Amino acid sequence: MAHIRRHPVDKTKWQVRYIDPTGRERSRTFRRRVDAERFLVHVEAQKQRAEWIDPERSATKFEDLAGRWIATRSHLKPTTFEGYHSLLRVHIIPAFGSTRLDRIDRMSIESWLAERRQAGLSASRRRQAFQILRQILRQILEAAVQDRYLPSNPAAGIKLPKLTRREELYLDAEQVEHLASLAPLQFRALVYVFAYGGLRWGEAVALRRRRVDVLRSRLEVAESMADVAGQIIFGPTKNYRNRTLVLPRFLRDMLNDHLLHYTGPGPEGLLFSAENGAPLRNSNFNRRVWKPLRDEAGLPEGLRIHDLRHTAVAFLVSQGAHPEAIKRYMGHSSIAVTMDIYGHLFPSDAEDLADRLDALFRRTQTDKRRTKRWLEPESDPGNGDWQRADQGLLFAPSAGFEPATPGLGNLCSIP
Repeated sequence: MAHIRRHPVDKTKWQVRYIDPTGRERSRTFRRRVDAERFLVHVEAQKQRAEWIDPERSATKFEDLAGRWIATRSHLKPTTFEGYHSLLRVHIIPAFGSTRLDRIDRMSIESWLAERRQAGLSASRRRQAFQILRQILRQILEAAVQDRYLPSNPAAGIKLPKLTRREELYLDAEQVEHLASLAPLQFRALVYVFAYGGLRWGEAVALRRRRVDVLRSRLEVAESMADVAGQIIFGPTKNYRNRTLVLPRFLRDMLNDHLLHYTGPGPEGLLFSAENGAPLRNSNFNRRVWKPLRDEAGLPEGLRIHDLRHTAVAFLVSQGAHPEAIKRYMGHSSIAVTMDIYGHLFPSDAEDLADRLDALFRRTQTDKRRTKRWLEPESDPGNGDWQRADQGLLFAPSAGFEPATPGLGNLCSIP
């Protein structure tokens, strides 16, 4: 049972002894008895509310728990895992690594975010870094119910940095044609695959000979390639979903010619590769092929290879494709992603809706005038007969009081 006693060694101090929820006996020493009494009341209240936290667990250093957490992220794609690990190593661990978990508070997290902003870390990277930190602390919080690391999540409620969306660049069909005409012959079909197929870089360079069905004009997108710390890794697509594109006839014929002259042998041969047959690395291709090609074509300096994927969406929208069809074509995880990124490309229906509302209102006005004419009689020709209005109703002319009927006056005492 919890109690307070004089410290067995230093009689000037007071010792609180209590049993924690796990059955382990614990103690804590205070200089004043009043402080010991307050602590004992606090501990007993925490135990009653199931809020007691193991002080040894809450003293765990952040870097120790972060190391265990990142080791459990093996299910992530290699590029995502490497990005998380890099953020932890470069930005988060230096700031919080040696700090005890119970000493990480809201203010320290907000100060860290402000420092990252001043250090020039982009909003997207700041947001990603904070998401990792919050994920770690959220997992600690979820485990706290059983393991009692922290009483609450210090990252909860902190707003993430707002992202400023980069203005997307789009090419028209003539610009794509000009760009492709200047490309080296072995990469000319690749430009069209980006601009008309909408493939991501990793999906395009992971294509193999067996993924192209020339007879049926089909292209299967089932793999993605990533360059992680200099190591080439083939894996599933971004959303772990395969998709099959129906190729335009011109692109089918172009890929057929490419297969004959530039693709490696065998069904596993890469459709697009370096001159030595090795997989294309984004950094090398960007420096040796893309940037010189872009500059020669006179295109904006900020134009990226990925902007050809945006161009493919613009082409689809211009041809009247439905958002759901675009979502499937591009391999988006949901139609919400499609509309969030490319919604501005779709023609606005605001003017059409305004015209429809105007037509609705005008129909009511026309009906009102028609109803009015239907109820009004034609002018009385003066013969006292019932007259037919223009819509078929009969009206009696107004003639004052009717003459008295003969013989009725005696009955009614009218002279």
